[in-house]
Amino acid sequence: MLVISIQSQVVHGHVGNSAAAYAMQAEGVNVAAVPTTLLSNHPRYPTLRGRVLDAELVADLLRGVEERDLVDAAAVLVTGYLGSPDNAAVIADFVERALMRNSKLLYVCDPVIGDDGRIYVADGILDVVRHRLLPAASLITPNQFELELLSGVKIADAQGLRAACAAIAGRGRIDVVATGCTLTDTPAEQVETILCADGQLSRFATPRLPIRPYGTGDLLTGLIAAHLAKGAAMEAAVRLAVETIFAVLVRTQEARTAEMRLVPMPVRGA
Repeated sequence: MLVISIQSQVVHGHVGNSAAAYAMQAEGVNVAAVPTTLLSNHPRYPTLRGRVLDAELVADLLRGVEERDLVDAAAVLVTGYLGSPDNAAVIADFVERALMRNSKLLYVCDPVIGDDGRIYVADGILDVVRHRLLPAASLITPNQFELELLSGVKIADAQGLRAACAAIAGRGRIDVVATGCTLTDTPAEQVETILCADGQLSRFATPRLPIRPYGTGDLLTGLIAAHLAKGAAMEAAVRLAVETIFAVLVRTQEARTAEMRLVPMPVRGA
């Protein structure tokens, strides 16, 4: 079982592959992690070191993935934070080649564009995601803001969510896992992750905790990819991923840390 995961990488904290790769490996899945950035930490900190990788380097790494026949061996391909429009184009080229080479490959696109009503990626990335990556995907994992942005549909209730997913899918078949959802009938003090497949919704509600560490979407996508690589059905993969995410968030809250606590705290005296 192998997942090719193309995302950001940080030295401190857990976003992009620095969140997803360990979680996938902990599920018993091998990971070919390709970085789009090498940063000291998430940009929310007062200082930031490192940089978005040059497109030539990303393209070279992806060629190496192909030369080692990893596309043939992979069950799932994941893309997340792309870093730059040039990287986005290079990665879209790779996705197209990979899907042509391995017809059984499942492509999961996490369209990392923005949150809380704000786009935080460079100009040009949205166009590549919308016109090249989404049409190639079997599954996308946007947050509610990203789903509204990509579909052009305002989401207030389940009907709006279905309409947004239908607009994304067009005449094709794309499953959608919408994260961080608060609909009109979402229970108070809860947040939902919602799977939309063939117009049918599977809703997974968890208590809303008073913390918002970065990287939860990256971790969720990685966990879904890992369960799919192991042969789980889509609904089961999402349910298992949501359960793990909530456990991580509870652990993070108990530890009072800014970054997600991926590894359980050791038991005293053990």
